Amino acid sequence: PEPGRCAHFVLRKRRFCRMIPAPGRRFCGEHGHEEEQNDRKRIPCPLDPKHTVYEDQLQKHLKKCNSREKPKPVYFVQDINAGLKDVSEIPEKQVPLSSLSIEELQTLIIKLKKASNGLELHLKEQILSHQALQEALSDPKNGESAFKHLKQQASILGNMEKLHLLGPGRCFVEFGAGRGKLSHWIDIALENVESVQFLLVERATTRFKVDGKHKRRDSVFERLQVDIQHLCLNKVPILEKKKLPVVGIGKHLCGAATDLALRCLVESYTTCCDGEDEEPAPKRCRAAQTEVAPHKSAGNESTTEDHKPVAGIVIALCCHHKCDWTHYVGREFFKSVGLGPVEFHYFQRMSSWATCGMRETTSKASTSEDQTNDTEEHEQTLSRTESGADTLQGILSVEERKEIGCLCKRLIDHGRIEYLQQQGYKAALQYYTESAVSLENVLLTAVPNPSLIPEPTI
Repeated sequence: PEPGRCAHFVLRKRRFCRMIPAPGRRFCGEHGHEEEQNDRKRIPCPLDPKHTVYEDQLQKHLKKCNSREKPKPVYFVQDINAGLKDVSEIPEKQVPLSSLSIEELQTLIIKLKKASNGLELHLKEQILSHQALQEALSDPKNGESAFKHLKQQASILGNMEKLHLLGPGRCFVEFGAGRGKLSHWIDIALENVESVQFLLVERATTRFKVDGKHKRRDSVFERLQVDIQHLCLNKVPILEKKKLPVVGIGKHLCGAATDLALRCLVESYTTCCDGEDEEPAPKRCRAAQTEVAPHKSAGNESTTEDHKPVAGIVIALCCHHKCDWTHYVGREFFKSVGLGPVEFHYFQRMSSWATCGMRETTSKASTSEDQTNDTEEHEQTLSRTESGADTLQGILSVEERKEIGCLCKRLIDHGRIEYLQQQGYKAALQYYTESAVSLENVLLTAVPNPSLIPEPTI
C-alpha cells in the first residue's frame, strides 16, 4: 500500500484501498475489522449493504447514514402525477416479443398500421438556431459530441423563441435537468431580461452541474431533487410566492418521464392553482387560465383570475421503449382506435426498432448505432430476447423494421398530442435536428389554444 493509505487490498479493483486511516491505524474505518481490535464485528448497513458499520455503533450510524430516508420536501405529494389508479387495466403478465409467433407479430403490425391510418406521420422539419449559442457553436475547442448537443440546444431555443416563450416574468421548469445545460443557455439568451426563475427537476444527485455559473441577480436557480411522479408544482415555495407563468422544458426526457411531466403541468398544477380543495376546472376554463398575458411585469400582484399557470411546453422526446401504460397520458386515444395495454406494451418495445435497426443481427447496424449514441440521450441496451430479433430473422428487412419502429413512436406521440389538445393546448410535433445529430430528433411543443378561450359576456 501507499504510505499513509489503507492496507486493505481490493480484489475487484486489483489495488489497495486509497482511503486514509486514523493516526496509528493500518486500515480505514471501512476495513478496520481486519485489525481485529477488541473483537469488534462489522456488519453490512441495513440501509445500504454496500458499506459496513461496527455492530455496536449501528444505532448511532443509522441516524447519520447518507442512505437514510430524508424528510420529504413540501412539494412532494405521493403519486400526484402517476396517472392510472385502477390496476385491473394492466395485464398481470406481459409476454416478451421474442415469445410471439410470426402470426401474432403480423397481427400486431396490422393493428399498428390500421391505428396509424389517417395520422400525420410525416413531421415537418423545424431546425432552428439561436444567437445565444453562436459563439459556442463556432468554438473549435468543442468536440463532436459537445457540438451535437449545442446544435440541439440551439434549435430548442430557436423553437421557443418562435413560440414567444423566451421573455420576462416567467418560470422555466426543466424536467430531467441533469447538469442543467438547457436552462443555462436559456439564462444566457435572457441576459438582459428581468424576473426570470429556473426550477431544475432531477431525482438523482448530479455531478458537474452548471448551476454555479449563474451569477446574475435577476435570475433565480433552484434544484428540486424529486421524482416527477411526486412533484406538486403549486407547493414549490418560489412559485407560491411569485405566481409567474410556467414554461415546461426538457431535452431527451426519457419515456414515461415525459408523460409524468405533461400531467404535472396541465393537470396537477393547472387545476390546483385556484386551491387544492376545489374541483378541477372544466377544459375550456382550464385553457382560459393558461393564456399568457404578454410581457407582464412580475412585480404586479397576480389575482386568482388573471394567474396564467402554464405558458408553454417544449420537450425533446426520447426512449419510447421506456414508456409505461400506467403513466401514459394518451390511454383514451389508444382505446378510441381499439387498442389497449397489451398492444401498448408491444408497441413501446417495438418503438426501439426505429433507432436500433437490426443491431442484434447486423454488424453494420451496430457500427452506425455506436457512432450516433450518446450517454445523455439514454442509449438503448435491448437484448436479443427483448427486441424479438430471433422471431424477425428473415421476415422483416432492416428498413421495414425501422419503419414499424417509427410508426410506434408516432402513434404513442399522437396520444400525447390529443391529450394536450383536450386540455386546451395547441400542440405539435416537429423534427428539430438532423438524424445525424441525434436519432431522437422529435420535439413536442404546446401553447394555450386561444380559440378555446370563452368569449367575455357583456
